[in-house]
Amino acid sequence: MAAPHAPAPAPAGIDPAQMIAEARRAFFVMFGFLCMVWATQLVNWLLDGRMAMMHGIRPHDPDTLGYLLTAPFLHANWQHLEGNSGPLFVFGFLAAYRGVRKFLGLTALLVVTSGMTVWLFQDSHSVTVGASGLVYGYIGYVVLRGLFDRHLIDSLIGLVMGASFAYVLTAAVPGTPGVSWLGHLGGLVGGLAGAWIFRDRSPGRSAAALSAGGDTLPVPAPGKKGAQAAAAPASPRAALLKELDDLGL
Repeated sequence: MAAPHAPAPAPAGIDPAQMIAEARRAFFVMFGFLCMVWATQLVNWLLDGRMAMMHGIRPHDPDTLGYLLTAPFLHANWQHLEGNSGPLFVFGFLAAYRGVRKFLGLTALLVVTSGMTVWLFQDSHSVTVGASGLVYGYIGYVVLRGLFDRHLIDSLIGLVMGASFAYVLTAAVPGTPGVSWLGHLGGLVGGLAGAWIFRDRSPGRSAAALSAGGDTLPVPAPGKKGAQAAAAPASPRAALLKELDDLGL
């Protein structure tokens, strides 16, 4: 009787416990970010909006390039902040739950693309503040990430969220009154580019399984039962299949 094959290793991927830990970390990161933004707006309100005017982006002024880093934390008024808070948390969480470190790199990219678009092309007689550029960047990233990572769940999330919030893209086209459409457009382009830049470069599941030994199964030694020569089960499912095989089922 031929010896049974050793169980193939489990497909490579993110461990569920690790994913839950990353999601928890992403939640607290976004919660902390929102707390910081609201605390900043409180100070700005106490100063009658002077903080936003002093530390917002002033196009074509080299002395204000550093304000690209402060503008996303500032808002013109409470209504502006309230309008940004919900989408910022939702899309920020969706962008971060696959890895906070990658999310921080994406955020830095969006700060640059959104802020520089405003600084280069906006009217000089204006001051731009707000996290809208980040929101649009996260939207673009979430919509495309699943395609570049070839991840079905992320692709479905991107499809649903993109269809549900497609209407907000109207604020990224010229002529939208009262908003910095350039900042929105710069953030959106940065998010789409970020989906490619920060794509998952790890080998695919099949390639990872092969590199882990999926193409070189151990051969049982002559005269010994396959169960003794087989490698240790790689998963509870593999263990169950092995037990059924030992029972002749």
